[in-house]
Amino acid sequence: MSEFESTPRTNSNALLAALAVALLAGVGGLIWTATVSSRVSHQEAALADANQQNLKMAAELRETNARLEVATQELGKSMGLTQKQMDARADDIIARQDAANARLETAQKQTAQQVTSVSKEVTNVKTDVGGVRNEVGGVKSDVAQTRTELATAVSQLQSMKGDMGMQSGLIARNHDELELLKHKGDRNYYEFTLNKGEKKPVGTVTLELKKTDAKKNKLTLNIYSDDKKFEKKDKNVNEPLQFYSGKTPMLFELVVNSINSKNQITGYLATPKNAPSPTAR
Repeated sequence: MSEFESTPRTNSNALLAALAVALLAGVGGLIWTATVSSRVSHQEAALADANQQNLKMAAELRETNARLEVATQELGKSMGLTQKQMDARADDIIARQDAANARLETAQKQTAQQVTSVSKEVTNVKTDVGGVRNEVGGVKSDVAQTRTELATAVSQLQSMKGDMGMQSGLIARNHDELELLKHKGDRNYYEFTLNKGEKKPVGTVTLELKKTDAKKNKLTLNIYSDDKKFEKKDKNVNEPLQFYSGKTPMLFELVVNSINSKNQITGYLATPKNAPSPTAR
């Protein structure tokens, strides 16, 4: 084979190869174009369907919004009425609360004033109690002192035998000493003043003054008891004049402390603690 014959064959083969490649490329392009077109058509259909769905949803949303607006208006009206009622109720509650707070504040002020007043009264009472305690302490001291003085004074009183030979109790020589004996409380005591020629009830007996001698401090008198007469003749001042009296005889004593004049004497009658008391005359 010559050089010239081999060169055309080589070119023919290259051309055929190029045509084959071009054909394959064209076929591939057609296939790709068809595929892409199919996909585009599908996407367009899906987009159209989506648009339809969007339109439907938009319509439904508009309808829902419309209904919601209507419901909102109705609810607003309803809430408007309820709100008015709630506002009125709230105003009433606030007013009551303000009134209650005012009453509470007033009560607190009154309570504070009362507490202050009570505190002052308690302070005054404490002061008064302190004063009373001091007074009681003073009274106790006075009572103790009085008892001491009474005991001392009583110890100075005399005890002597009576005109019947019986040992007498303590004898009072004047009114003050008689008061001491009364406080001692051992007997019943009846003071008297008796004029000459007078019959005078003293305690449960009757006395009659017959005679006095002021210079010698002597006297004579009669004692009437239980339908009996006891004559005490020429007796001395401050001498216990003794006699028995009562259904169950008990020892009575009569003491004349002074002869005031020729016609008058003073003294006292002493009877046992359990002796009968005199009846109203």
